[in-house]
Amino acid sequence: MIERINPPGAPAPRGPYSPAVRAGDFIYVSGQVPPEPGDIGHETRQVLNNVKRILEACAATMADVVKCTVFLADGKDFAAMNAVYAEFFGDAKPARSTVVVGFAVPNIKVEIDAIAYKPR
Repeated sequence: MIERINPPGAPAPRGPYSPAVRAGDFIYVSGQVPPEPGDIGHETRQVLNNVKRILEACAATMADVVKCTVFLADGKDFAAMNAVYAEFFGDAKPARSTVVVGFAVPNIKVEIDAIAYKPR
């Protein structure tokens, strides 16, 4: 069974996609971007709070995340992003890829997507 999830309080998608999709026991959270600009720490915190809210709407937590992909506009921001990222995951560290990209939307510093495993 596939369920498309648009939780209340989560930022509205900027395009034709769902904020999250549950497929069986997996929850796929679409890439989240910061709603307001700031330094990389501020933007990373906003993004991970969005991921957390979406997961909570699916009865999951950050501890259920098994994989994240982090997209950075500038590789020099890695250490500051990583410090905030570590606050959200603690000992429940998911697998992760981090890539440096050029964003279609100007002034975005970070985007993060996630995959969580949460049996029903």
